[in-house]
Amino acid sequence: MRPIDNRVTRLLGVPYPIVQAPMGWIARAQLASAVSNAGGMGIIETSSGDLDAIRGEIRRMRELTDRPFGVNIALAYVRDPDIVKFVVDQGVRFVTTSAGDPSRYCAELKEAGLTVFHVVPTLKGALKAVEAGVDGLIVEGGEGGGFKNQRDVASMVLLPLVCSKVDVPVIAAGGFCDGPSMAAAFALGAEGIQMGTRMLSAAESPVHDNWKRAIVGAAETDTVFLNRGGQGPALRALRTARTTRLEATIPESVRAEFAGVQDLYFGGDMEAAVPLTGQVCGRIESVETVAQIVDTTIAGFHERVAALAGRYA
Repeated sequence: MRPIDNRVTRLLGVPYPIVQAPMGWIARAQLASAVSNAGGMGIIETSSGDLDAIRGEIRRMRELTDRPFGVNIALAYVRDPDIVKFVVDQGVRFVTTSAGDPSRYCAELKEAGLTVFHVVPTLKGALKAVEAGVDGLIVEGGEGGGFKNQRDVASMVLLPLVCSKVDVPVIAAGGFCDGPSMAAAFALGAEGIQMGTRMLSAAESPVHDNWKRAIVGAAETDTVFLNRGGQGPALRALRTARTTRLEATIPESVRAEFAGVQDLYFGGDMEAAVPLTGQVCGRIESVETVAQIVDTTIAGFHERVAALAGRYA
């Protein structure tokens, strides 16, 4: 498969500018190593707060892959004030930061020699991150799964807007799962994509098959946007009886809805918590290995770009 040479792949040291989303409890060595071995950038999460386990996952990563990988620092969920020292001590060279003020750790991470990309849901957030000194941005549209900005903006609007206002490399997130959507992201100004729901449904993903089957069986209309107008972040999740109820009534505490998260993620009880999932579930038709996902995405990207150039250039 022909590598892609651009600012993202050069900064990350990978042949393909495909980044795996840092899903709490899920983005650990089993999944992240498969992404790195396939030529993308595997990411280890820290939002679960279980740093002893994360330390072990990073050790395991080095047993499973000799390729680059990164760590995410979800700023709103940092429990250890020495999180930067923790990341640096693990020998990690790439960090994504999210869910908070990008200036909180950016300078410290950069002084330690790390490459830093910050996740942003708005133009205002993007400009603030660039001012803080990040190396790049992950621009996340509201159709993506997980914790969202209360005032969501679709990737089709947000991505070209941000790309027109900044000079740093951009990775597109929210709605990307294959070659054509990757080509669209590049047409809008991005130099890479992040996949969350697509990797969540991969064969190597540690989540229960019930969730994977629900994603494969979902229509494009089968997600809900929760907690709009409530306290804390909004959420995009798969429609279940629980999330349908939450769609109609703002919960007193969003975080309380995740009390049974491990029963959902790994036990397969789809009503135990909120199954964070993006709208792109409606385009996912099968469970595939990470290598298949990356290979077909890159092949499809090259095919779509060539077809467009041949027809319109």
